[in-house]
Amino acid sequence: MVPRFYLDAPLRAGGVCTLSEDSAHHAVHVLRLREGDEVTLFNGRGGEFAARIASMQRLRISIDLLQHRAIERESPLRITLVQGVSSGERMDSTVRKAVELGVAQVQPVLATRSVARPKGERADSRRSHWQKVVIAACEQCGRNKVPEVLPLISVMDYRTPSPGMKILLSPTAERPLSKIPFQGNDFVLAAGPEAGLTAEEEARLVEAGFVPASLGPRVLRTETAAVAALAALSALRGDS
Repeated sequence: MVPRFYLDAPLRAGGVCTLSEDSAHHAVHVLRLREGDEVTLFNGRGGEFAARIASMQRLRISIDLLQHRAIERESPLRITLVQGVSSGERMDSTVRKAVELGVAQVQPVLATRSVARPKGERADSRRSHWQKVVIAACEQCGRNKVPEVLPLISVMDYRTPSPGMKILLSPTAERPLSKIPFQGNDFVLAAGPEAGLTAEEEARLVEAGFVPASLGPRVLRTETAAVAALAALSALRGDS
C-alpha cells in the first residue's frame, strides 16, 4: 500500500510541497521512505494526489504532486458521534475506529462519570490531540475527507443541530438497535463514558429527541459500544 499523508495546504497537480515535520518524522523513522518513493497526499478538500518524494534533507521532505485523483471513500451515512469523554487510549481508540467506520463528525461531551475532565486550555489541547488521531486514521483507512472534532461541551448543554435520527446507546433500553425503524441516512449517535451516563443525562437526551437503544444483553465497554453501533448501522443501512 502506498503511504498516505495529510497536508493542510492547497495542492495542485504539477506542484511541489513540503511535508509537515510530524509527517516527515513518520516517513523517515517509521516508514523508512527514500527519494523516488511513491506516496499519496490529500488535504481534505476533495480527492487525493499521486505523488513522489523529490528530495529528503533530514526532516525536510519535498514532494512532487503528479496527478489529482477524484476519489472519495465516504460512507453514504452521515453520522455524528456524541461521545462521553473517556480516559487516555480509550477515547483515542473510540475516535480512531469511528473514523475508520465512516463517522462524519465527533462531538466529545463531558459527562458526570467521565474520568478524564479536561477544561480550559487542556480541553483545547485534547481536542487538538483527537483531531490528530482523526487525521492519522484517515491516512490509514483511505478517507480523503477529514471529520471534524468539535469543541468539548457538557452533555447537559448539548443541543443537536442535525435533523437526522438521534440514537442513545443505553444498557437499560428495552428496544435493540436492530429493531428501531430507521429513516434516511443522517444519524446522531450518543454514547457514554466508562461508567455510562447518569439517569438525568439520559433523560436530557431523550427530551432532545434521542431514542434509547440497546446493543444486546451484555454491557459493552465505552471503547466498544459506539464502534459496535457504528458497525451495526453501516450493515443495516447498506454501507459496504
